[in-house]
Amino acid sequence: MQDTIQAKLHIRYRTIPINPDAVGETGGPVSRRWNSTDALLYAVGVGAGTDELEFTTENTADVPQRVLPTFAVIIGGGGAPMNKIGDFNRALMVHGFMGIELYDEIPPDGEIESSGTISGIYDKGSAAVVETTSTGVNKATGKPLLKTVSQLFLRGEGGWGGDRGSAAKIAYPDSEPTHAVTLKTREDQALTYRLSGDRNPLHSDPKFAAMGGFDKPILHGLCTYGFTGRALLSALCNGDPARFRAMAGRFSQPVIPGDELTVSIWQNGNDAVFKTTNQHGDVVLDQGTCTIH
Repeated sequence: MQDTIQAKLHIRYRTIPINPDAVGETGGPVSRRWNSTDALLYAVGVGAGTDELEFTTENTADVPQRVLPTFAVIIGGGGAPMNKIGDFNRALMVHGFMGIELYDEIPPDGEIESSGTISGIYDKGSAAVVETTSTGVNKATGKPLLKTVSQLFLRGEGGWGGDRGSAAKIAYPDSEPTHAVTLKTREDQALTYRLSGDRNPLHSDPKFAAMGGFDKPILHGLCTYGFTGRALLSALCNGDPARFRAMAGRFSQPVIPGDELTVSIWQNGNDAVFKTTNQHGDVVLDQGTCTIH
C-alpha cells in the first residue's frame, strides 16, 4: 500500500529529474539569527528538563545559560543551492545522515552567515542521495562557528547509473559499551520540537502520517539526533558543551513519540562510536561517531 501511494505521488509531482552536474554548486552567504528563547525551546524540544537548567532556563541563580551543541542543526545548514539539483517530490524525501562540527561554543544569542555547497549526489538505484555541506561564521567575531553535513534520501529519484557513494561502515567493538544512556521521549515530543522550525505534518497530523504508511505521526529525525546528542554530552563531556567537537550518524528507522531511546557508546580517548536503539532493540540512529576536546 505504501509503495502504491509513493508511486502515485511520484508520478503526480515530479517534473524535472535530479541533476548530478549540480555537485560543486555553491550558494550564500545567508544570515540566521537566534536568541535565548530559541535555544531554550530547542532544548525542551529534545527532552532537556529540570536536571539541565543551564540549557532550559536563562535566569537560574548562579547558572548561566548555555546551548546544546546539536542546536547547530537549527541555525546551521544555510546557503546550499538546492534549486540547482532539479525537481523532486518532497513527500518522498527523508533525512538520511547528519553531521555537525563545532569550532566554538554556540552562544545563547547570535547571528551567523552560512555558505553552502552541493557536495555530493549519489545514485542508490531506487533513490538519490543529495549531500550538502555548510559552514557558518559567527558575525560577532568573524570566525567560523560550525559546519554541518546533511544527506537527503530522495525516494524514486535514482537509476541514472551514477556514483553510488561510499559503502564503508563502522565496525563496532565486540565489548560492552563504555557508556549506555537511556532517555524517554514524550508522546507529545514532536509537538514541542516542531516549534523550532520543522512544521512537516508527518510529525503532527495523523491523516498525513497514514498517507505515508505510518500508524501515527513519527518523531523528527533531528529530534532523535538531539536526544542522542544530550546523551553524548552527558556521558563524554560531563555536560560541558565547550568540550563537544563533532557528531555524525545515519537515520535507520523512525522513532514514535513515547519511545524509549538507549544510546550505546564505545569511547576511545577523545573519539567514540555510538548507536541509538528503541525499547525493542531496533537501531534508529546508526554509524554514529563523536569527537570531544
